[in-house]
Amino acid sequence: MTGAEHVDVLIVGAGLSGIGAACRLQERLPGKTYAVLEARDTIGGTWDLFRYPGIRSDSDMFTLGYPFRPWKDPKAIADGPSILAYIRETAAAHGIAGRIRFGHRVVRASWSSSAALWTVSTAHGATFTCRFLYLCSGYYSYESGHVVDFPGRSEFAGEVVHPQHWPSALDYSGKRVVVIGSGATAVTLVPALASRASRVTMLQRSPSYIVARPGRDALADRIRALLPEKLAHRVVRGKNVVMGTLFFQLMRRLPDRAALALRKRVAAQLPASIPVDPHFVPSYDPWDQRLCLVPEADLFKALRSGKADIVTDGIARFTASGVELTSGRSLPADIIVTATGLRLVAFGGISLEVDGRAISPGDQRAYKGMMFGGVPNLAWCVGYTNNSWTLRADLTSQYVCRLLAHLDRHGFAYCLPDAASASSAGSTRPIVDLQSGYIKRAASDLPKQGGKRPWMMRQNYLLDLADMRFNRLDDGVMRFESRTPASSVQP
Repeated sequence: MTGAEHVDVLIVGAGLSGIGAACRLQERLPGKTYAVLEARDTIGGTWDLFRYPGIRSDSDMFTLGYPFRPWKDPKAIADGPSILAYIRETAAAHGIAGRIRFGHRVVRASWSSSAALWTVSTAHGATFTCRFLYLCSGYYSYESGHVVDFPGRSEFAGEVVHPQHWPSALDYSGKRVVVIGSGATAVTLVPALASRASRVTMLQRSPSYIVARPGRDALADRIRALLPEKLAHRVVRGKNVVMGTLFFQLMRRLPDRAALALRKRVAAQLPASIPVDPHFVPSYDPWDQRLCLVPEADLFKALRSGKADIVTDGIARFTASGVELTSGRSLPADIIVTATGLRLVAFGGISLEVDGRAISPGDQRAYKGMMFGGVPNLAWCVGYTNNSWTLRADLTSQYVCRLLAHLDRHGFAYCLPDAASASSAGSTRPIVDLQSGYIKRAASDLPKQGGKRPWMMRQNYLLDLADMRFNRLDDGVMRFESRTPASSVQP
């Protein structure tokens, strides 16, 4: 195509996953040409987009960080600016910045089997062609979060803020702040705001499971003091993977005991004025939704200080001076923060076609949680919900490198999971298998997973490690093809 830039691999997204994918591609297949398309004007993805007070990881940085670049900061649970600096330093160290095309929001991608190429178009008119398309833009919408149209919203005399678009000039010093929400964003915001606000109330319509843990990993510190840097990073990473996997499996197998243990830990850290029930007794089992992590028990410290409190109730309406609850109680507020969740989109909202046939994300079944039946030379990078995102993202990137090497070694033009195999994979459920509201809202628009491998997405890094690193690529489901005349392609 005239005017189109051609590369072997096109990576979409320059966040944590996209930079990691580029590093793996350079490491494993140094002869491949590639480019990274980034819709925004800077590196960092989620960690550059979100600027609300206190933003931090909810996974330890030894597993959220890259396996090939040790995390050197003493904080195991890191703040957003530290993570952003780490991503950008990694990109600089590997010389990736020159491969990124900023301001290139991909809107459409079309595959031709006869040419064995993707043609990719951006919003401002640039065109690229590539052999393999790797989508590393996650599944959150960067345009907006989930906005609830609360009754009376226009009557409120103060400011209403969504965390995804936090105003840099917002002054909450000495203000009364109500944070609506009970998830990771809310439990992060409350202690951060309490340091300067006169009063912060976390208003939740339903509670979440909350776990406190130290901001530093004492055992990791000892290991790093004794071993060389790279070896220490591998040992600590392995330790945290094993411990995280064990805790998750125990909670899923013994949900009642796990729920009781979590409630007891919370009760020990609450002031006498705040009871566990109803504020910390969710209606679901642990890991039906993601657990909320609070480093150094900062949420509970804020509650004990009297600068913050928690209310579990329904919202009747906003008023000029605050929030009126369904119980009849009123919460006065100068600022209301609607931490009501995120909006999910599949494939970064890109319109996909294969040989003229439109690909609807909600109709697709995911092969090994990353590719799709009948869709050639395309992978979507999705992380774990029960562990660090990067653990699975890096496995996916390594698997993509294996596929590309296999294509070259055997002279194939493209590969694709067999669509007919997906129909025998059992009942379907969303690829992101949690009961959180933001996932339920998007369930019909997201790809599905089946009931058995390889169409089932496991939440187990140790099993996936063996599968993606060592199992055969030609497993009877993945097809490897030479160029096919367009006339023989079935719609």
